[in-house]
Amino acid sequence: MKKIIIASLALISLVTLGSCKAKQSAYRKAYEQAKQREIAGQDNKPALEYEAPATSTTVAQAPVTVRKERVTTYTGEDANHLKRFSVVIGSFQNPTNARNLKDRMVQEGYNAVLATNEAGMLRVIVASFDAREEAVASRDAIRARFAPDFKDAWLLENDL
Repeated sequence: MKKIIIASLALISLVTLGSCKAKQSAYRKAYEQAKQREIAGQDNKPALEYEAPATSTTVAQAPVTVRKERVTTYTGEDANHLKRFSVVIGSFQNPTNARNLKDRMVQEGYNAVLATNEAGMLRVIVASFDAREEAVASRDAIRARFAPDFKDAWLLENDL
């Protein structure tokens, strides 16, 4: 009888201690995401500001911030989807996280592409244009469609 009780207690303690691993992985995942945001915020390149030209039919718009970087397509990506102005919805160090977001956007119907900058950050680009005005309109449409998820979508000017 004592052997059954001891075996039961050992099994219960094993199950209890084994459940801690899930919590550790959740904390680790949150830590890695925070670290990626911190590293992305340390980008030393200054953002360039462009003033949208005022026309007689529109109200003067606020300046549109465009970050200028030299980016290239990530391994296995189609370079034809990368033009001068791009809409970026995510920046990652971890390729798995970047690929997951890219796949989500492909399922939504976008021609998403992964690009990497000189610092090694992976940028998830959902649209790319030759004209800045088209990129601004696309960014605004993405912000509106996926609000509040991509409210911090930004414009990237590829320093070709």
